[in-house]
Amino acid sequence: MSSRPRGPAASVKITDVAAAAGVAPMTVSRVLNTPDRVSEATALKVREAIERLGYVPNLIAGGLSSRRSRMIAAIVPTIASPMFSAPVQTFTDVLGQAGYHVMLGLSGYKPDGEDALIRAVLTRRPDGLLLTGASHSPAVRRLLKDAGVPVVEIWDAAEHPTDMLVGFDHAELGVAVADFFAAGGHTRFMIFAAGDPRAAARREGFVRRVAQHGGTLVAERTLPAPSGIIDGRLALRAVAPLLTERTALFGSSDNVAFGAMEEARALGIAVPQRLAICGFGDFELSRGCEPPITTVSVDGAEMGRVAAENLLARMNGRAAPRRVLVPSRIIERAST
Repeated sequence: MSSRPRGPAASVKITDVAAAAGVAPMTVSRVLNTPDRVSEATALKVREAIERLGYVPNLIAGGLSSRRSRMIAAIVPTIASPMFSAPVQTFTDVLGQAGYHVMLGLSGYKPDGEDALIRAVLTRRPDGLLLTGASHSPAVRRLLKDAGVPVVEIWDAAEHPTDMLVGFDHAELGVAVADFFAAGGHTRFMIFAAGDPRAAARREGFVRRVAQHGGTLVAERTLPAPSGIIDGRLALRAVAPLLTERTALFGSSDNVAFGAMEEARALGIAVPQRLAICGFGDFELSRGCEPPITTVSVDGAEMGRVAAENLLARMNGRAAPRRVLVPSRIIERAST
C-alpha cells in the first residue's frame, strides 16, 4: 500500500474553525496558544468547532518546504516496565540509521490520556506514528485517519488495525500457558492480571483454556496497570488461604510473578512444589532470581525492527504488510 495523501483534516484551516465558532481567526489562535487570554465561554465554542471539524493545528507551518519533519512519534503506556523497552529501543535505532528522530510519549493506561497525547503529537506533524495496541476511541481513529500519516501499532493482534500492525495474540498466549500447566499435571489454577486490555486478553485466553481442560480456577485478582512486585505480593497474600493443594499461578508480568514468589517464600509456601509460577515478559529479574521464574518471552526487538522497517517503507511510498505477528514462547525454569 502506498503512502496515503493527507486527509480532510489537512484542508481544514484556522479560518474555517473561526467561521464555525463565530469568532475571529486571531481568537482561535489565542485559544490554541494563550488560552488564558480568552473567556471560558469563547474558548469552549472554539474547542467544539475544532472537535467537530477535526482540525489539527500545524505548529511548523511554513517551516519545511518538503513537508517532512524527519520526526516519528512513539507512544507507549509507561517506561516503568521493561516490557516496552526492547521494541522502542530497536524501533529508535532503525529509524535513527535512516535519519529520523523518535519522540517518545507516555500515554498511561487511560484512554483519555492517549487521546490527548495523540492530538498534541499530531500538531507537530510527525512523518509517522507508533502506537501501543490497536484499541482506540472513535475520536482518535477519526483523527488518525484524517491526519494522513502512516501509523504502526505494536503489542496487539487486531484483525483490523488502524493502518499497520506488528504484534502478537495475547489471548492465544494465555491459552499456551494454560496448556503448559495442564501438561505438567495441574488441575488447580490462579491468575493475577492487570486491568489493561492486553493483560485482560491474556486472562481471557487462560481462563477459557483452564475450563476446557476441566480445571478449577481457584482465584483470580485484577491488579492496577502497570502492576509491580508489591502488587504480586499483596495478591498472593490475599489468596494464600486457598493454597491448600498444588496450584499453578499465571502472573501478568514477571514483576508480578516475582512478587508472588517472594510472598510465598515469606509465608512458607514451597515453589514449585505447592505453587508453580509463570510470568510474562522474560525480564532480567525472572532470569536472575532464585528460583528463576518460568516466563513467556516475546521477541520485542524483532517487533520494533519490523515496525520501523514497515513504517519506513510506507513513508517512502513503498508497500508494507498490513499485519505481522511475531512469535512467543514459554521458557521453562525452576519456578514450575
